[in-house]
Amino acid sequence: MGPGLIVPPIFSPIPPAIHPRHAEIDVQTAAWAETFRIGSEELRGRLVRQEIGTFAARILPEGREEVVSLLADFVLWLFGVDDGLCEEGDLSRRPGELAGALHRLLRVAHNPEVPVLPDDPLAAGLRDLRLRVDRYGTAAQAARWVDTLREYFFAVVWEAAHRDAATVPDLNDYTLMRLYDGATTVVLPLLEMGHGYELQPHERDSTAVRAATEMMSFLITWDNDILSYHKEKRGTGYYLNALRVLEEHRDLTPEQALTTAIAQRDRVMCLFMRLAEHLSDEGSPQLRQYVAGLASFIRGAEDWGISSVRYTTPDDPAQNPSVFTDRPTDSSPEPLDIPVIAWWWDLLPTRCASSRAVRRPVQRTA
Repeated sequence: MGPGLIVPPIFSPIPPAIHPRHAEIDVQTAAWAETFRIGSEELRGRLVRQEIGTFAARILPEGREEVVSLLADFVLWLFGVDDGLCEEGDLSRRPGELAGALHRLLRVAHNPEVPVLPDDPLAAGLRDLRLRVDRYGTAAQAARWVDTLREYFFAVVWEAAHRDAATVPDLNDYTLMRLYDGATTVVLPLLEMGHGYELQPHERDSTAVRAATEMMSFLITWDNDILSYHKEKRGTGYYLNALRVLEEHRDLTPEQALTTAIAQRDRVMCLFMRLAEHLSDEGSPQLRQYVAGLASFIRGAEDWGISSVRYTTPDDPAQNPSVFTDRPTDSSPEPLDIPVIAWWWDLLPTRCASSRAVRRPVQRTA
């Protein structure tokens, strides 16, 4: 194919980090995928080459190795669902049937002892994941893990409805859908498990912490859309992407859409850094650890996004960056013109704290 968009270095004030056992974890995750036969043979072959274990090792660079391994297997399983069922499979344009399939999997996650889908590889893998979630997390964390899986499933059915109708959602709806269909929130309970603590509900459910969590989802999914645009556009058929939404509903060229999407994520990154600093200053040691985990998740996704063959597509190379920049293209303190997230900017004084990294917690809790 001809040359695509040239993506410039993206603003990232968060320092990189990786778990020292990342290579071993990646090998273990590839073996886990083979053991449970996740996806078709062709899909599984693609997934095990994408360094998903390394991705998990970037998300939890100081986490317990067994939880990093659990996270790696879970992320690979999620790609098995997303690629195999939701985007490339027979149900990708049949939202009603997809909802049924996902609800059966949700039953397995909620009650792994129930004989639902006894011969299904995805169900078998999910049973193993649930047993390990119970082993390394609390009952409340396991319950939240199932709840966030439900959020993800609900969002990808919404996505399938657009695929079925070949419609491109407006920016507001797309943003709302993307907060969940990127499977970012399903990782949150494992951020706690990885460090052996449990964030108290009064902190986790506070407006400011919820906003920081949503900003994490926005940044990871917007970055994913920017870095995967080449891969998605060169494919056949329908695709959903922030750049496509901007092209469709704001009548922008691909180059203009790229510039706009980068400016949007830069403005959110500035706000996230300011809010993370505030939460780290005011919150408990557990909240400081949680906020540091959100930051590691963002940076881990960025580092994986510019290095994994999933997005570099060696057979038709994407013109993606290999480094990051320390300067945002847009540090405006004004809210983005996206009503569903504009409330984020009401939480703090308006200034960008892009020069200060999220601090590590001062103590580790048991």
